[in-house]
Amino acid sequence: MCFGVVLVLCGLSMSASPSVAAPATSQAAPRQAATEPAAPIPVKVVVVTMFQSGKLSGDKPGEAHFWVERDRLDRALPFPLGEYELRMNDAGLLLICTGGGVTNASSSIMALGLDARFDLSKAYWLVAGIAGGDPLDVSLGTAAWAKHVVDGDLLYEIDAREIPADWPYGLLPLGAKKPNDIASGWTVDTIHYPLNAALADWAYALTKDHPVADSPGIARFRQQFAGYPAAVRPPFVTIGDSLSSSRYWHGERMNQWANDWVKLQAGKDANFMMSNMEDSGTLTALRRLSRVGRVDLKRVLVLRTASNYSMPPPGKSAVWSTTAEYPEGGLPALEAAYQVGNRVVQALIEGWARYRDVIPGT
Repeated sequence: MCFGVVLVLCGLSMSASPSVAAPATSQAAPRQAATEPAAPIPVKVVVVTMFQSGKLSGDKPGEAHFWVERDRLDRALPFPLGEYELRMNDAGLLLICTGGGVTNASSSIMALGLDARFDLSKAYWLVAGIAGGDPLDVSLGTAAWAKHVVDGDLLYEIDAREIPADWPYGLLPLGAKKPNDIASGWTVDTIHYPLNAALADWAYALTKDHPVADSPGIARFRQQFAGYPAAVRPPFVTIGDSLSSSRYWHGERMNQWANDWVKLQAGKDANFMMSNMEDSGTLTALRRLSRVGRVDLKRVLVLRTASNYSMPPPGKSAVWSTTAEYPEGGLPALEAAYQVGNRVVQALIEGWARYRDVIPGT
């Protein structure tokens, strides 16, 4: 009795008798052509915003709102590892909104930096957001270009009710025995991020005469700071450094700590002007991405604008000042961040034939 044999060849089955050979094929089946991966999109400038009240456009303005609408960032790109979609235009401007806080900023920037859709190797990065301004140096609506970003979380903190009477505050360096005693302590290497000072100087020179808009609301509010010459000025553009922490700190003694801490970590020429909750996370991610050539740290700019003050005016309590509404909802600072920052962004894009390979200021 003869039984049929089933032959399986390259996924095709056929029945044959043992005495009957399978028919030979005259030519091999054609191979399916491999799909070539799309070339990465070259990015000229990345604008980094942090918080948004709702959608990226057509809603209550946050830090991303004006960029999306005024620079026509109409190309929406899905970004499941981030908090918001990415936005881009045909000029090479890419916008990310990281979400608020150090951890959101760090994880969102790392995700973008590793995204294979983009070539970020020549991109300039502009962090543009609002902040708490030091009334010793700035007024509401003032825009400050940073040369240093300092982390304000990596330290020891003593309960305020147990601070020794001869200490100015209960914050001290890791491993230290008292405030500002950095020599006896230990540290980590993610506290201080020096930025490209020449690039910051270039951005400041380009924008220092920009007419930052004043408004009745912030003009009235700043008059409470009698005795603080910088705080009562109309808004202006300056150079000043960024202190980033997850804690939303406030008060005169905390403001003293911020000034001391920035100098302690970044050097005597550093000057705290703007407090925020993201910049150290952003710089941590960018530094790691620079190790593998994904980004160029020499192309990073940080611009912060004062939406509120970091301490109360004379005669007001820190509790009142911490919880008070931002004058005009912070809108003048949002405008300043866009107007001052966009002037630099457009200069970089318009001069791309040069700035692709030559960093301004160098």
